[in-house]
Amino acid sequence: MPETIVLLDMTTPERADRLRALLPDGFVLTHGTARGDEHMKEIIANADYAISGQVGVSGDVLRAAKKLKLLHKWGVGYDNIDIETARELGIKVARTTGSNAVAVSEFALGLTISTLRHIAYGNAEMKKGHWRTGQLPSDTYTLSGKTVGIVGFGAIGKNVAKLLKGFGCTILYSKRTPLDAAEEAALGVKHASMEEILTLADVVSLHCPLTPETKDLIDLAALKKMKKTAVLINVARGGVVNEADLVTALRAKEIAGAAMDVYEIEPLPAESELLTLDNLVTTPHLAAMAADNFAPVVKRMFANMQHVSRGEPVPPLDLVV
Repeated sequence: MPETIVLLDMTTPERADRLRALLPDGFVLTHGTARGDEHMKEIIANADYAISGQVGVSGDVLRAAKKLKLLHKWGVGYDNIDIETARELGIKVARTTGSNAVAVSEFALGLTISTLRHIAYGNAEMKKGHWRTGQLPSDTYTLSGKTVGIVGFGAIGKNVAKLLKGFGCTILYSKRTPLDAAEEAALGVKHASMEEILTLADVVSLHCPLTPETKDLIDLAALKKMKKTAVLINVARGGVVNEADLVTALRAKEIAGAAMDVYEIEPLPAESELLTLDNLVTTPHLAAMAADNFAPVVKRMFANMQHVSRGEPVPPLDLVV
């Protein structure tokens, strides 16, 4: 009997076929066709393995699984998975640690330049038939030579630092345990407190996980500490930024602009006030998506499922619980 893998996210038939082309022998794949927990409960019920891309996985969904051996995050952040319930039920949870570092860091750099130079705004206005050269939401700035503060310095944060080297930036980073002097020198970075990053940086780029400590890390008080000419980039998790406070700060021009790829509620509701701001770039959680990163990550997830199928441990780098 083949073992069943279910992708809990909705996907297109074409993308499902790309996944099936990479399946190891002895596995079949199904996927979500609707949003919401009730549908996920149905499709996870008889699955041996499940994959979560952007959808959250609640305890109720996990309890509906009758024989689930492994829940695999397609990516890195697992803050929207009920880890305690998984542990209680004996369901292993894994992720693809570091797999999206290049894709996300490049995207963060793209958002940074777009925000500093109003590229997205100019594009949107031209498509409406408006030539807005002299009517931009704020002044535009180059990235070269600026001070960039990187909040969270794992694989993605470090890769952002590497990409910034060519721009001659001063790079500050925030991390609970600082790097040693040799690694700081190799990356050309300097450890700094959040207070220093907020007050000194021209660009504040968020790459930290969502935890009780980082929830609403960037609130109105934090935004008011930033330079009036600074921009905020969030490709981490929506809950790290207080969205209502960000709207207030952007309207009051407390900072020059911001870019968001992640949100407290996803998909972002069409009535969100975030979508009314000319000095905010919004994208629909695209940072990790890159066609040339697809096969390596999918093969890694499937390999972890094969480990479990054979009674072998998941590699420590990828194992969550």
